[in-house]
Amino acid sequence: MLAGLLALGLSSTLAYAAEPSARPPHFAIDGAHFKLDGQPFVIRSGEMHYPRIPRAAWRERLRMARAMGLNTVTTYAFWSQHEPEPGQWNFSGQNDLRAFIKTAAEEGLNVVLRPGPYVCAEVDFGGFPAWLLRTQGLRVRSMDARYLAASARYFKRLAQEVADLQSSRGGPILMLQLENEYGSYGRDHDYLRAVRAQMRQAGFDAPLFTSDGGAGRLFEGGTLPDVPAVVNFGGGADDAQASVQELAAWRPHGPRMAGEYWAGWFDHWGEQHHTQSPEEAARTVDRMLSQGVSFNLYMFHGGTSFGWLAGANYSGSDPYQPDTTSYDYAAALDEAGRPTPKYFALRDVIARHVKTALPPVPAAPQPQALPAFALQPAGSLLARLELLSKGQPSRWARAMEEFGQNYGYILYRKRLDAPAKGKLVLDGLHDQATVLADGRVIGRLDRRLGESTLAVDLPAGVQLDLLVEAMGRIGFGAKLVDDTKGITRAVKLGDDELEGWTVYPLPLDAAALKRLPAGTAGDAAGPGFWRGTLTLAKPVDTFLDTRGWGKGQVWVNGHHLGRYWHIGPQQTLYLPASWLKEGANEVLVFSTETPTAGTMQGVAAPVYETPKRD
Repeated sequence: MLAGLLALGLSSTLAYAAEPSARPPHFAIDGAHFKLDGQPFVIRSGEMHYPRIPRAAWRERLRMARAMGLNTVTTYAFWSQHEPEPGQWNFSGQNDLRAFIKTAAEEGLNVVLRPGPYVCAEVDFGGFPAWLLRTQGLRVRSMDARYLAASARYFKRLAQEVADLQSSRGGPILMLQLENEYGSYGRDHDYLRAVRAQMRQAGFDAPLFTSDGGAGRLFEGGTLPDVPAVVNFGGGADDAQASVQELAAWRPHGPRMAGEYWAGWFDHWGEQHHTQSPEEAARTVDRMLSQGVSFNLYMFHGGTSFGWLAGANYSGSDPYQPDTTSYDYAAALDEAGRPTPKYFALRDVIARHVKTALPPVPAAPQPQALPAFALQPAGSLLARLELLSKGQPSRWARAMEEFGQNYGYILYRKRLDAPAKGKLVLDGLHDQATVLADGRVIGRLDRRLGESTLAVDLPAGVQLDLLVEAMGRIGFGAKLVDDTKGITRAVKLGDDELEGWTVYPLPLDAAALKRLPAGTAGDAAGPGFWRGTLTLAKPVDTFLDTRGWGKGQVWVNGHHLGRYWHIGPQQTLYLPASWLKEGANEVLVFSTETPTAGTMQGVAAPVYETPKRD
């Protein structure tokens, strides 16, 4: 069957390349050039991700791209958002990829689609659905038959949504990316061929390409001989030239394109906020356009990793680096959709290289400051626990995926039948734990800092609660394959493993939060909920100032804005006007730390503050 699958991919590719036509295809890759309707075409693209932008703002953000001089928009498709549970599909609301592509076309933009199945993009698990981790030993991005069966199903369902929008059928999707930067992960060309075969079998018949960093080793691992390749890089104009030259040396007869020009960068919690000068971005794009090199700005507009979307990274010195909720990326269009100095610098450069006048820049959204509003205690987590979750007996502490949970928090409870004195060890803690004894916080452990042990001295009979927060699965590198969440190995007292737990999955999804009683109650100590009302004469964009609220999550009218954390650099959460209404708006906060503030307010611009290590 596998051999047949690979053969199908190869034969489909060859058939597509050799198919006769009375007129040139709508879009084609012709040696070192792209062609649109038979004419040479330079792709001027910017990356935007539909789940990171409020649906009501899609058109205005796309219109901004066109006005900057872009002729194409690039987006990933996010498997995790489209299949949150096996066989349960979601292509509605903010996940309506078809509507996003059609809106782009209506605004005069072509589309480059990057469907994965792996996307990175600083999202949880690199865009893979978390339920894949429930199957013990399953390996993503490999020839594991269980994984390939799931990815084939995904491609087939995705094609039902957008296959008719491909350039091969006269639509706006010019081409599709095969996997994503696979050379930074592996070298299994059989795997790449299998993914290509799945895409072709599903009905994706437009041109394909691969995308990798500029080192020869990465090209070697991430490309196929008969699939065009593009190159990813950051830095300035000289870096761009060197990267494109390396691509040309590797593929002398292939197209010249920056699949990702990193015109900014993303942030991790507890680290510095990243910026990039408008002048550097403009010089780099000018160099590429002067040499006829196509490009994709990563990102043109980053937006926000709403809800649980944000992922994580790691490096040699940092075992775990969770990504912030904001995905502003120092992009040309900021998180709220406003053009930045980089936008106008790039617009001026592009205008010098195109023959027709650019459209006028549309009016920009204007986030506004809002008066402070009070938040009152709405019950501690422990007091609301039985409303939010059903306890499950478990001999050992195990990862949340083994309890059928994808995101959020998980609580492990045990009543001590003997005194506990010594080192409490949370082996395989992913990612932060709040340790409580009889409801009182006695310590916190943070995977970022390599923490997994806490000195305790507790009498027999104490109720021990371990509240563990999943802060985003690793989405890049070798460790992404098994970054399960919760307590992934064992809880020990010294060398002895503790047994006999009751486990409470806490995804804090809409269904669970609806079970919280209305109004306010309880005290403000320990992890708990806070509720307030934001009253507006009319909806406006704003940024909620979360300083003084420790660490937690915010929902407004049921929309999950995402995580906040006092360690920064992000100190505000973007709140779009389309998620607000005239009159009363419900604000619900879950904080794992006792706040020092009793109010929140809206501010007109995001706040980034230099973090301090805890």
